[in-house]
Amino acid sequence: MEVTGWLWTVTLVGLGALVLFDLFLVSRRPHEPSLRECALWVTGYVALALLFAVFLWAHFDGDAAGQYVAGWLTEYSLSVDNLFVFVIIMARFRIERRYQQKVLLVGIILSLLLRGVFIALGAAAISRFTWVFYIFGGFLIYTAVKVFGYDSDEPEYSENLLVRWARRVLPMTGHFDAGRLFTRDHHGRRRFTPLIVVFVAIGTTDVIFALDSLPAIFGLTDQPYLIFTATVFAMMGLRQLYFLLGGLLDRLVYLSIGLGVVLGFIGVKLVLQALAENNLPFLNGGEPIGWAPHIGIGVSLTVIAGALALTAIASLIKVRLDERSRVSPGR
Repeated sequence: MEVTGWLWTVTLVGLGALVLFDLFLVSRRPHEPSLRECALWVTGYVALALLFAVFLWAHFDGDAAGQYVAGWLTEYSLSVDNLFVFVIIMARFRIERRYQQKVLLVGIILSLLLRGVFIALGAAAISRFTWVFYIFGGFLIYTAVKVFGYDSDEPEYSENLLVRWARRVLPMTGHFDAGRLFTRDHHGRRRFTPLIVVFVAIGTTDVIFALDSLPAIFGLTDQPYLIFTATVFAMMGLRQLYFLLGGLLDRLVYLSIGLGVVLGFIGVKLVLQALAENNLPFLNGGEPIGWAPHIGIGVSLTVIAGALALTAIASLIKVRLDERSRVSPGR
């Protein structure tokens, strides 16, 4: 798959324009969007992502389109999981609903910038050292095991060192001042509002999620162009999805299990790929291991979509059964 500089330029300009347009809308009129508004935006972004898959099929081939769709679906699902933490951070810092759009958009932009750096570093490492697949695969399997071992019903957020440092060092007032990042104290001095701490909290959380999501998408494709576009399209619409889902996030009780299955599967896929391309001198004399099976993109798409669909359906069934048991406890 050969991507020309012209195609990269057009893609970066187009996606950048979409992000700037979103930023303009939020800064122009901070508000809590209606369900209809959110549904239209989310539908539009999903349609754009799928149209881009059609473009990849026509411009390259079906394999490139399949790798992109698998990566987009995985990143989108992990981004929805990221929303759980955003909800907790918003509640922890008592951000008013009408200002949450601004915080979410800044968090999404930070995510895109961090993932851009990580994609460049990951692609460079993989192109030079195939043994990186062992590390990525092992990390994803370890993350999947942790997900299955997580038995707490309510995720928690605790302030990390950087957030505590920001509270202690940065000159801040004690009020948000209508969602502004800067304000002036009663002496007229320019100060940060506590919103800067919220941005630091979301930014550092994004780093943690990037460490999970990028090895996952590298397990589905090693093409930087597909990884970048799948990641960007997965992040678009998250701001509206946050308000659209609302209480539904609490209903997706088995989502973490589905994500655990997806991460574990991709981790195994990466390890098998590393074995098939092995060049470690202490393993099989530095020769590729021929029995390691190749998992095609069709199988990957089936497993990813199937795991997420089953866990979503199971979650909704469980919530429905729990509601019925509360209504009729004597049965």
